[in-house]
Amino acid sequence: MVLALEGIRILDLTMLFPGPFGTRYFADFGADVVKIESRVRQDMARMPPPHVVIPGTRKKDSSFYHALNRNKRHISINLKTEEGKEIFYKLAKTADVIIEQFRPGVVKKLGVDYETISKINPRIIYCSLTGYGQNGPYRDYAGHDLNYIGTSGLASVTRDRDTKKPIVPGVQIGDMMGGGLHSVIGILIALIAREKTGRGQYIDVAMMDGTLSFLPMVFSSYLVDRIKQDASRSNLAGGLPQYWIYKCKDGKYITVGALEPKFYINLLKVLEVKEISRQEAEKSGKTAQDLMFEQFQEIFLTKDRDTWVKELRKVDTCVAPMNELWEVEDDPQVKARDMIIDVPVGDGETMKQIGFPIKMSDTPAKFLFVAPPMGHHTKEILTELGYKDEEIKEFKKKKVI
Repeated sequence: MVLALEGIRILDLTMLFPGPFGTRYFADFGADVVKIESRVRQDMARMPPPHVVIPGTRKKDSSFYHALNRNKRHISINLKTEEGKEIFYKLAKTADVIIEQFRPGVVKKLGVDYETISKINPRIIYCSLTGYGQNGPYRDYAGHDLNYIGTSGLASVTRDRDTKKPIVPGVQIGDMMGGGLHSVIGILIALIAREKTGRGQYIDVAMMDGTLSFLPMVFSSYLVDRIKQDASRSNLAGGLPQYWIYKCKDGKYITVGALEPKFYINLLKVLEVKEISRQEAEKSGKTAQDLMFEQFQEIFLTKDRDTWVKELRKVDTCVAPMNELWEVEDDPQVKARDMIIDVPVGDGETMKQIGFPIKMSDTPAKFLFVAPPMGHHTKEILTELGYKDEEIKEFKKKKVI
């Protein structure tokens, strides 16, 4: 089977969540992603429990690390040594892409920045993924996902409907989508551009920028009308009773997204609810929307979640169960889409992982191997670069690798 990105080599200097999340897409579709890590400064993604022991290695890394780094080869290099830099330069000559996630200026101090590498390999595509980008007053600030969604305004539109207090999202939107996926998009664009120009280029991706770009509805409205709206009551964030999550009789929750008129009408029919007029609402001292929310919640509490889902899906309206994490694996749609896969780890043992979200008819993604232990492919890669066994042994003695 032909893999779509076979023949593309990516040197991955990233750690933790954003970069590895992005480069996993390249690895899943056949690119030779070489994860470069120093034994002195290891990827902290290895640490959170639970840990997975790979048979025959006596080494264990977190399930989180495995989820992000499957299908990638691993080499340990200490870039603070001259020999380590030389190894990296040799690798860079063979590479199509380099992606790094250090603070601005660090790669220049290490001597592996775009200016240096592009002289060695003019066709190199070099992506720097940072919190705030390579310029601006926040350039050198430390940060994490929550800081980027805060600065971008995204956190301000994710609030409790009643208390109006901001809610910390349960997933790292800035890291994964703002950073990781935008890096993937930028690199793919640069690869296509290189086919036309013959030249590589530098890519500057900021997680704050990427996160801000997710606000075309609410922020674009403000940029035009300059009205400071209550973000906790915008249409898709608590303003419409037909677009909300409701508790059911069994304590489970149902998601309702009946935005279009036909879906809303069907929802009202099944729930046996009539819209409340403004006049009726005024008598109660509440808004019509608030009264509708109350009615919906009262009705949903009369039956179990799965009963409601079954009844409402019969009439063509937008509903779905809010699955708890422990329910996702058994959801029939998740099963049908092969979104939970069993991956072999050796000795006949397997590990469950999230599957491939992009389905392609001719060049699909493929599982090749689990995330390797630290330095697992170091000798293999150095041999490919022409280093002899004695040189490799010397590198180990000097803690270059």
